[in-house]
Amino acid sequence: MVMEYKTRKSIRLDEYDYSQNGAYFVTFCTKNRKKLLWKDVGMRIAHPHRKCGLLSSYGTVVQTAIQNITKHYPCVFVDNYAIMPNHVHILLRIDANPTTPNGCAMRIPTISTVVNQLKGYVTKQIGFSCWQARFYDHVVRNKADYDEIWTYIENNPQQWELDELYEV
Repeated sequence: MVMEYKTRKSIRLDEYDYSQNGAYFVTFCTKNRKKLLWKDVGMRIAHPHRKCGLLSSYGTVVQTAIQNITKHYPCVFVDNYAIMPNHVHILLRIDANPTTPNGCAMRIPTISTVVNQLKGYVTKQIGFSCWQARFYDHVVRNKADYDEIWTYIENNPQQWELDELYEV
């Protein structure tokens, strides 16, 4: 008897090259949405340009991984991010300019490669996989879309705090 397994429907855009220049909004979650990435006290905001927030030790590993993306992929830039208690938002930009002397043309990863290697690094550092298997991505279409996503990332931690405060 041959067993047939259901294949998951791809959530990526058909025939889209996820290594081409552009901006991408990526969200990935912890397994079972477990709140592992923030300490459970005080102000808990993790942003690249703010020095506030109380990340858990796992959240700190995630932050290190995010901050090292451009070191590993010189053409991939982290424009903004927020580490939430049970998920991560990243606004990534691929800018592979062939005239740039940083070797971009030799190593342009897909967004999937960047996210999967980030998750793999975190897993190796903390000793277990804390991630859901998949991730959400959105190809940023224009400046207005980019600005809306930037604002969403900026406000998401504060919104989380308010939601937690008023949750009954």
